[in-house]
Amino acid sequence: MVKSGKSSKRLGTLAESPSHLMHRVLQLALDIYSEEAGADGPTQRQFAVMEAVSAKSGLTQTDLVRATGIDRSTLADLVSRMTTKGLLERERSTVDARAKAVRLSEAGLALLESSRPKVEAADKRIMALLPKGKRDGFLELLADLANAADEAPDIAKAEAKALKKAAKEAKRADKLARKAAEGGGKKAAKAPKLKKTRAPVLEPAS
Repeated sequence: MVKSGKSSKRLGTLAESPSHLMHRVLQLALDIYSEEAGADGPTQRQFAVMEAVSAKSGLTQTDLVRATGIDRSTLADLVSRMTTKGLLERERSTVDARAKAVRLSEAGLALLESSRPKVEAADKRIMALLPKGKRDGFLELLADLANAADEAPDIAKAEAKALKKAAKEAKRADKLARKAAEGGGKKAAKAPKLKKTRAPVLEPAS
């Protein structure tokens, strides 16, 4: 656990690194979760998937990516393993015929319901590490960071689209400029040549 004061000063930049501090807090939270959930309980990600599927039926894997924040490849593997274990069932989506919707099996629902009190106990242990006056603010900050994480892919996609458009316009402008330059050269080449006129020969006066 990160301490304030002299010990933090000795840590140098690590004591002021958000990524390092969040990594340590995440390790602590996962350790507490594992202790409360037990060896037979679901992992934190499995619980998140089951809770999301329970909250809204007919979710596709794309929907679950948005709901849980788990990346697409990890989620696909997770859903596959949970389906093999009999915790999830797949069916054709009523919204998109090309996609498969996911729903809880009876075993999955039973595991979810038995796990909820354990997850709640883990959350209480984590929050108990903070003074009561800081707990609400801590949750609000976590929610802000989670929302920013949800919006990040859309922002990145919009920025990439804008860059692609700018590059396309720059390429088009360059092409037009080169075409104009080539056209000017051709016109110069086709310009009529002036005929040379011989100066008249003057005869000497008699």
